[in-house]
Amino acid sequence: MRFETFLFAAALVGAAGLAVAATTSPTAKPSAQAPASKPQAAPAPQKASPEQRAEAERLDPLARAAFWAREVDIDPRDAEAELKLSKALRALGRFQEAAAATDQVLVVQPTNYEALLESARARIGEGQGFYAIDPAERAEAIQPRDWRPVSLLAIALEQSDRDAEALAAHEKALALAPDNPATLTNLGLYYAGHGDAAKAETLLRKAAAAPGASSQERQNLALVLGIEGHFAEAEKLQRQDLPPDQVDNNLAYLRADTGAPRERTWDSVKTAQ
Repeated sequence: MRFETFLFAAALVGAAGLAVAATTSPTAKPSAQAPASKPQAAPAPQKASPEQRAEAERLDPLARAAFWAREVDIDPRDAEAELKLSKALRALGRFQEAAAATDQVLVVQPTNYEALLESARARIGEGQGFYAIDPAERAEAIQPRDWRPVSLLAIALEQSDRDAEALAAHEKALALAPDNPATLTNLGLYYAGHGDAAKAETLLRKAAAAPGASSQERQNLALVLGIEGHFAEAEKLQRQDLPPDQVDNNLAYLRADTGAPRERTWDSVKTAQ
């Protein structure tokens, strides 16, 4: 809501003034009261410049969300602002709001490719993979050679307990991008979640060594190594990226529960995609 202050000017005409006018000029008519000036509307807020938008992307997620929310408020049809808002909200773990932001874009632009991808990511982050299947499939139909919608579809199918289809989609994504840390990681985590630690380790080692790999790939590998009981190597990898107390807690958990089945960790997907 915008608050505007209006200033009104009033012209005051004194009775003595009118009497003087009447004696000096019998035919003169009293002057009319000066009209009040029109309210001055506050200037409309302006959208940020391209330079300001580029700077905003270097802010932390909370500040980014506030920035892009303002841009959306100024122009609700600004697709770029809606998508950047969705990404910032997703980084904050506010997945429902992130999905709602992409939905606003897709209402007007149902074939917006980036909006379809972001919609799938938000639903997966929320743990609602079933609702990510449709936008992922629509995105794949638009760009069938892009690994991203295929990988998102694989994860959505996995969350929907459609394991055979999920594995096929993971393998397809890897075929499209065989040296990509994300496709290697996602297939490796699929195998880890289905009890095949050996296959998972092979893929995750390759992912951690691939160009562009991040700390997330190392930590996924450390998790699988810990599950296999290779604690020394797992500890070495974890200490590269995590504070000591977190490493100690992770190792204690792995030592106490080695071999127990674990659910898919979707945090890796949110960063990998």
